[in-house]
Amino acid sequence: MHSLFSLPRLVPAALLSAALALPGPALALDAKEKTEIGAYIREYLIAHPEVLIEAQQALKARQEAEQAKLAMQAITDNKTAIFNSKYDVTLGNPKGDVTIVEFYDYNCGYCKRALSDMDAILKSDKNVRFVLKELPILGPDSLAAHRVSAAFRAVAPEKYGDFHRKLLGGEERATEESAIAVAESLGVKEGDLRAHMGGDGPDDSVRESYTLANALGVTGTPSYVVGDEAVFGAVGADTLAEKVANLRACGKTAC
Repeated sequence: MHSLFSLPRLVPAALLSAALALPGPALALDAKEKTEIGAYIREYLIAHPEVLIEAQQALKARQEAEQAKLAMQAITDNKTAIFNSKYDVTLGNPKGDVTIVEFYDYNCGYCKRALSDMDAILKSDKNVRFVLKELPILGPDSLAAHRVSAAFRAVAPEKYGDFHRKLLGGEERATEESAIAVAESLGVKEGDLRAHMGGDGPDDSVRESYTLANALGVTGTPSYVVGDEAVFGAVGADTLAEKVANLRACGKTAC
């Protein structure tokens, strides 16, 4: 990897860095010297623009590392709310040795595609516990669909997995009406749902999800928590399965 300040022609730039690191006005550069150094740097970057890409990649890696560190601390600080909240739904093995937590929105296209990832993992690994956390961030329709979802869970919890798959897997936009239609197709009456539906604003479960998402650095759906790692985006069943295998092998998502 080329380094901007390792080339002989840019020795003045290295001296500038050293000068700025030391105290005292005696080492300050005058306007002419600054102009010359700036010209050298400009000439080099024009001749080697790949350096800018390397710098951008290094910055991205540093930001991702910092984000991962903050997320790890947030997981430590919020273990109960993340893995064992009373508001969540659990699919798969309720006593599984590894838990995958997914934040999702019923109107998220990536979440719809990631539904098959969840099912692939649950089909191939009978010892995974999969926790569902609704994070309705895509407008009023998503929040309205959540209210129906929460009501369905109260009325027919044993059918919630079917409801979740049918609503998230549907092609039409998730709304209060479409969610009720899904519920009715599973034998739950609209009147029974409305008896358990709350007001227009976020309920306690959604507020908890918003709080956790903020702490973890979640900015979109789907996002996951596996072990002590927050995983952002629809990374696919193979990636999630690999992290599960690593947790079993060495106690970390990356061995």
